[in-house]
Amino acid sequence: MEKKERTIDIIKQERKVSAEVLEERKIYSRNRKAIMEVLKEGPKTIPQVAAETKLSLPDTTYFMMVLFKFGDIVVESLDDMDEYYFYELKKK
Repeated sequence: MEKKERTIDIIKQERKVSAEVLEERKIYSRNRKAIMEVLKEGPKTIPQVAAETKLSLPDTTYFMMVLFKFGDIVVESLDDMDEYYFYELKKK
């Protein structure tokens, strides 16, 4: 019996992902991993994470909001001046 090709494999062969998209995906994965590593040490604010990862504040905010949206991080508390939230990794 002849082995059938899966539809997803056929689609992958026909629709190639551009190099630009692959590069953006690598950057996202690298930044996400860096933020997750920093948060393993304990709850931190966005500026603290930006300082430790050496990412810009807007980029850090963007990536942390994505992590928050998808439930990878949660708000732990608010700082004493009610200015910044502390984020931590979601306990699984």
